[in-house]
Amino acid sequence: MTIHSLRRFKNGLSRVFGFASRLLAAPSPQTPTRSHPADFDRWVGRRSARLRPSIPQPWLGTFERIENPTKIAVLLHVYYRDLVDEILVELQNVPVAFDLIVTNATDQPLELDTSKLALLGKSVIVDVDNCGRDILPMISVVNSGLLDPYEVILKIHTKKSEWRLNHPELSGNGDSWRQGFLAGLLGSPENVESILSEFAENPALGLLTTDGNVLSTEFWGGNRERARELLLRLQLHLNDESLTFAAGSIYWVRGFLLQGLRALSVNAEDFESEAGQIDGTTAHAIERILGILTTEAGYLTRERAEIVNSGGSSWAHYSPSETRRPRARALAFYLPQFHTFPENDAWWGEGFTEWSNVSAAQPVFQGQNQPLLPAELGFYDLANPEVRTHQYEIARSAGLEGFMYYYYWFAGKKLMNRPIEGHLSGTNDEPFCIMWANENWTRRWDGGEQNVLIAQDYDAVPATQFIHDVLPLLLDPRYIRIDDKPVIAVYRITQIPDYVDVLNYWRTVAIEAGLGGLNIVTVDVGRSMDGIEGNLSEHGVDAFLEFAPHNRPWTAQDRNSLSVDPRFEGNILSYAAMASDSELHLREPVAEYRYPGMLVNFDNTARRQWQPDLWYGSNPYTFRRWFNSMVSAVADRNWDRRVVFVNAWNEWAEGAVLEPSQRFGRTYLLAVRDVLYR
Repeated sequence: MTIHSLRRFKNGLSRVFGFASRLLAAPSPQTPTRSHPADFDRWVGRRSARLRPSIPQPWLGTFERIENPTKIAVLLHVYYRDLVDEILVELQNVPVAFDLIVTNATDQPLELDTSKLALLGKSVIVDVDNCGRDILPMISVVNSGLLDPYEVILKIHTKKSEWRLNHPELSGNGDSWRQGFLAGLLGSPENVESILSEFAENPALGLLTTDGNVLSTEFWGGNRERARELLLRLQLHLNDESLTFAAGSIYWVRGFLLQGLRALSVNAEDFESEAGQIDGTTAHAIERILGILTTEAGYLTRERAEIVNSGGSSWAHYSPSETRRPRARALAFYLPQFHTFPENDAWWGEGFTEWSNVSAAQPVFQGQNQPLLPAELGFYDLANPEVRTHQYEIARSAGLEGFMYYYYWFAGKKLMNRPIEGHLSGTNDEPFCIMWANENWTRRWDGGEQNVLIAQDYDAVPATQFIHDVLPLLLDPRYIRIDDKPVIAVYRITQIPDYVDVLNYWRTVAIEAGLGGLNIVTVDVGRSMDGIEGNLSEHGVDAFLEFAPHNRPWTAQDRNSLSVDPRFEGNILSYAAMASDSELHLREPVAEYRYPGMLVNFDNTARRQWQPDLWYGSNPYTFRRWFNSMVSAVADRNWDRRVVFVNAWNEWAEGAVLEPSQRFGRTYLLAVRDVLYR
């Protein structure tokens, strides 16, 4: 799918932005080489487009993922062996089944007596170097994917903190601090039941620690600049006056908040050698960053005394036997481009697919996520039905119901139809529906009137014929329905001559075929792109489908610190501004005839290189907050109409990608799951 550039639809703003970009893109003055390995420019210099293993080298060959994981995990870091037994005693208070993941930095084999942990599921012990305190071991576990299955995690470590005895602002000593954590976060079955019930009932709670351990800006210490540099990896800019974090690094936390740290792309190269530091290290910076990211994701950091849950039985929400359905029917747009077909061979050269564009992209500013490359699915070929099956398995694991395929039909000529029609010959449970992408196919991928490769020609073959060609798809029992009627979306509906009559004809054909009618939705692209306004019933349409970035504010991103390439002539816009504006609108009642939509990101550098439109600031945490606002906005609807859309599953050349990437792994999908199954 394409969007039209700002040059055409934003009242000339592109010319203003383009002029500004040439002013701002002058070569930046050279800055002195920074000395710390976690600094942003050094991280950018180390990055490679080559896929790197996420599992630490020493774990290779011995690493096994946990089969049939529970919903709760305990992540235990062991440095002081003499403190392990008291932690194991306290873990007897966890009232539901849990898995235990242990990182061992003792430099000796570690065996744990877990015989008294009646509710322990599986346990894993991995050896780690004594580097980065408990933080680098946690990051290594996150990067490996071991934490991915879990909804709530207790992070704990053997802690002595002898420095605390002489701290000028913090009371107590290391032993009393540790005992306070154990008593406040474990302590008794009733206490843990109350904590887990609060997580089950309070959707805003992200991280819970003990009393007196949620700190603010006065405890930046020597970590502010390190945090600033690390956050740039997520295209987030630090607010010096806003900090809330859990000191001590022991807490109960939503699984996603740790899982999302995979997007920081942190590894051992970012950490200092261990020298007993008590401040100013990468580990201390990440401790604070977790608080910042908790807020960015739309969650709260709280102390034990702030929750008033008396217990009840809500903690059973995290029992392995507890089943639940997603909070909404989430559908992702799907591009069926990634296979060869004759027209692409003729237009672009034999063997062309969009992987050719994707792999050739170059960054236009420092640290841009280009080229954005696939991870576990590789450069797949959609002519292979096993690829689609794997995609559905991944999507279903996050709670997505199915895909809305872009359907390319030009006066009876179908393009890229092989993947969608593969459904008809398959038997797998793979829900799908279609959006007729009824715009011109152009060499600039913009749906415009110039450089047209194949045009929409409604005179050659009338649009009434469309329904006959897609009817076999609509009759498939796996086709997605709303109110028991197949859903058809139309991208630019007023381009169709006499479209009201055409839609009425489609409905008649559907009824005669035994379908009971159609649920026709139009993409909310706005009047400038042939969208409709006003009373939908007068247009023969049932609902609007929101398709960000269409009909959203396009706010220019400040480029002063981005080191933009002087060849760049495109537009850089703010993802954060778009997300915030969308959230404000979603707080107001959303009309029943409107299905909210959002985007993972948009960046068509792969197609236009030096003249793209791209959004700066997309990351899994901001995405999660926006997605949650969207799902919450439809939570009061009956289930059938609780529909939301995400742009997109696999628009690799536009940077709109939910499926796993080398840069982000599954973190966007984990954000989706966190919202849908919280």
